Amino acid sequence: MQAPRPTPAAVEWAEDLFTIGVTGTNGKTSTVHLIASALSATGEPALAVSTVGQTLDGTPLALPSSARGFLDAMLRLREAGGRRAAVECTSKSLAEGYARRWRFDLGVFTNLSPDHLTTHGSWEHYLASKAQLFTHLGPGRSAVLNAADPRSLLLDQVIPTDVRRRWFGARARGALLHPAELAAADIAFDARGTEIELRPSPEADALGGRLRVRMVGSVFAENALAAATTCLAAEIPAAAVREGLARCPAVPGRFEVTAHEPVVVVDYAHGPDALARTCDTARALAGDGRLLVVFGAGGESSPHKRVPMGEAVGARADLVIVTSDNPRREDPRAIAAALVEGVRQGGRARERVVLDRREAIEQAIAEAEPGDVVVIAGKGHETGQEIDGKVRPFSDRDEVRRILG
Repeated sequence: MQAPRPTPAAVEWAEDLFTIGVTGTNGKTSTVHLIASALSATGEPALAVSTVGQTLDGTPLALPSSARGFLDAMLRLREAGGRRAAVECTSKSLAEGYARRWRFDLGVFTNLSPDHLTTHGSWEHYLASKAQLFTHLGPGRSAVLNAADPRSLLLDQVIPTDVRRRWFGARARGALLHPAELAAADIAFDARGTEIELRPSPEADALGGRLRVRMVGSVFAENALAAATTCLAAEIPAAAVREGLARCPAVPGRFEVTAHEPVVVVDYAHGPDALARTCDTARALAGDGRLLVVFGAGGESSPHKRVPMGEAVGARADLVIVTSDNPRREDPRAIAAALVEGVRQGGRARERVVLDRREAIEQAIAEAEPGDVVVIAGKGHETGQEIDGKVRPFSDRDEVRRILG
């Protein structure tokens, strides 16, 4: 029996809430926070729910990342007089029926690349899990899709025909495969932020032809396009969209520039596609300087992606320090060996293995010279490191602050 569309409100007080769900492999968290910032710019309280926590109008809520915490966050939004929320939807939660238990009124797809295949078992199940967000949207609602990602064309085929499609795209990912309401004509960035010149369209004209965000890099231009397309589809005034995107702070651990002399970046990238894009951005920032990268790979998860991760970094960096991420119960040396194999296939970088993550970060920063860029990738906002089944306090961001004072 087919599930009802749209999903009924989970509780009576949620009936008039408008929930925007964001799914994809990369960019979910940043897109959620950009959307929420634009929603807040209307003057009405807005909620962001993501892997870095829940925030109401940018103020963190001390709530657990659980079903109970999610409901409490939504209730806080309702009590504050707001009704719009932007929510990160992981493939795991969607596979477990998230979109059948909570009504989503608008769905956003950022992109798809191989990840979490240990959890899902196959690429097809991974994509099908993401699709759950869109197949449960109600008639007349909107799906926002990435015109530069071929998986969007597959989603387009399974989304109900009475759901409106809205498209965005940036050529940094590849040629646009579908006409887009918002697309980038040019992207420029420095260590302070990113500016996007928009291709002419009615939506671009309404936004004044360009957007600026405080986040650094082409991938955030793509996230900004997704957020702007989403908010316009939700009938948010263009002036609020433009203002909200411009004032949204960088999300912790998402190409977060934590120092400028040298430039030190903490980033959550932990897959081949994300690492390639992070390194491309850092390489552009470095100019004639060097790119130094510290990274590892999580244990007991997607071992097939380790060599491609190493290759992505090894093809772009000058010096790579392979270290531990969250090895869990795997042998860190075995994980590092697969990464080193990939780094050598990349063919550009010198590599060394320093399994102590603290020492690896110290070495990279000590070796950096003026004009260099150091990227510490993989853990981003995380405040713990899982080794031998135990989570020990550890933060890349705190380590950088400690080393640089």
